[in-house]
Amino acid sequence: MNLRIVFNWVKWGLAVLCLVILSLKSVHSTGTTEVGVRTIKWSLFAKSGVENKVYQPGATYFFLPIFNEWETFDARLQVIEMTANTGKSQLHGQDDIPFKTKDGNDIRIDVIFTYRVDPQRAPYIRQAVAKDMVELKEKVFRTVARSKPRDYLGEYSTEQFYHAENRNRAAENAKQGLQAILSEYGIIVENVALMDYRFNADYQMIITNKKIADTKTKTLISERDSTIEMNKKLLQDAQGEVNKLIAQADGQYQEAVLAADAYYQQQTNLAAATIAEGLAEAASITKMREAMMNEGGLIQVKMAIAESLRGKRIVMIPTGNANSFNLQTLDLNEVLKQMGLFKPK
Repeated sequence: MNLRIVFNWVKWGLAVLCLVILSLKSVHSTGTTEVGVRTIKWSLFAKSGVENKVYQPGATYFFLPIFNEWETFDARLQVIEMTANTGKSQLHGQDDIPFKTKDGNDIRIDVIFTYRVDPQRAPYIRQAVAKDMVELKEKVFRTVARSKPRDYLGEYSTEQFYHAENRNRAAENAKQGLQAILSEYGIIVENVALMDYRFNADYQMIITNKKIADTKTKTLISERDSTIEMNKKLLQDAQGEVNKLIAQADGQYQEAVLAADAYYQQQTNLAAATIAEGLAEAASITKMREAMMNEGGLIQVKMAIAESLRGKRIVMIPTGNANSFNLQTLDLNEVLKQMGLFKPK
């Protein structure tokens, strides 16, 4: 009797335990950024397979665990960093992306990808792409993300890749190329960021030497430009001094020309005055001579002679010479004629 009671208690206890376990396994929840997907394994009222329904974030749902499967997909932003830094790499090893430039050089580059799951396509992802977020990241996104950027990075030569604008263009092209592929899998690519890059050792040495040479060249060019500017300044200073001397010489020349012109004008005016004075005096003499040639002029001459002879002692010297004066009879007209002061009409 006691064994039967114990057996019954054990039987009912196991039944209750099974019910509790089933109850706990039947509770399914989604986080604030997660969506849920239900897979029906067997049901009398629904078709088996992935249910084409999105179970919203932040909710709790009840499904029997034996007849249903439950998966969640996180819709928040996902970040994958592929880098040579083993401390940052999610694979705990060198994970940067190698590629070959158009001119044949090998380069390795660190890339950071950011993406997210389209929550409305979670049932399709569960059915045709990946069963969970880990498989979606490792088997789908990483596989495509490591191969597609090489196509765009390899379009440039080493010299072209060295310029940041070309790398940015390659990153944008890689983002669009990835999106064209991954959109079919319910993945939205947010950004592709190209970080540090490394050439192989030999080429890196060439680049380092080139940078040193470029620096020295820029220094020499700067010194050359500085010397040219200094020489230009010296030339300008010398030209200014020459212009100053030329201006001084021109000033002195102009001053000499003005002084000479003034002296010439002064002498010209003086000569003109002298000529005018001479002409006036000559005209006066001419007028006087003309005046002396008439009757009144002869009278004036006679009066002048008489005035000059006033008070003079006159000595009469007789002579028989025909060319001498006969002072016994004094003819003043004859005297004037002999002196050249009178010209008979």
